[in-house]
Amino acid sequence: MRRYLIVANQTLTNPHLRSAVLARRMADDCEFHVVVPATRARGTLTWTEGQAVAHARGALEDVLTQFRSDGISATGAVGDDNPVLAVSDALKHQHFDEIIISTLPPGASRWLKRDLPHRLAQHFALPVTHVTAPRMTAVH
Repeated sequence: MRRYLIVANQTLTNPHLRSAVLARRMADDCEFHVVVPATRARGTLTWTEGQAVAHARGALEDVLTQFRSDGISATGAVGDDNPVLAVSDALKHQHFDEIIISTLPPGASRWLKRDLPHRLAQHFALPVTHVTAPRMTAVH
């Protein structure tokens, strides 16, 4: 059984991520584990660690509910605010065959500015699939 580690925060309910998960489920018997780094909410100037954890926990519950309704076997956890450390913590407890990282589009994504998909692949020697949320367009 293949096991996938999903790393996402603001893009957890992105249709592109959902499609990537559904494609893997259709192709093979698999399980998913979602790690949501407890990062600060976008656009906030002041925040507490407790607020970041609460936001991550809510996002995790939402995506696990969505996955269950799609018949997807998934578990999850809130992770360190540093996504590399969050992945490292998950890998200490479980084996995964691939990491799926979901980010905002280039320009909007702090994770892409830090070259996170490439850093995860180098650091953990696992295949990394990068899923990008579509760029939001302004409504006038």
